[in-house]
Amino acid sequence: MARFYFHVANGQTTLDEVGTDLAGLHAVRQEALGITRELMFGGGAAFWAGQPCRLWVTDEPNAAGRIILSLQLSALPIAARHDEQPHEQQS
Repeated sequence: MARFYFHVANGQTTLDEVGTDLAGLHAVRQEALGITRELMFGGGAAFWAGQPCRLWVTDEPNAAGRIILSLQLSALPIAARHDEQPHEQQS
């Protein structure tokens, strides 16, 4: 196991000083996807309004050390057309 540090910039930068012990790169990727999911769906309207979000993982606290993984996401808002209907779930 190694300790990895997950940092986020989405309008403000949050640096991880505690870290998370994970078994390897596959586990780092899974953790990064979970954090990204939270940012997208729990982070509010800023992400969906086009504000870029960056998550990067290092091997030392406070964004020091080597970058192990970096993800950059942004949503590009597109004006809804009047003829579009929300998707309905079929039973």
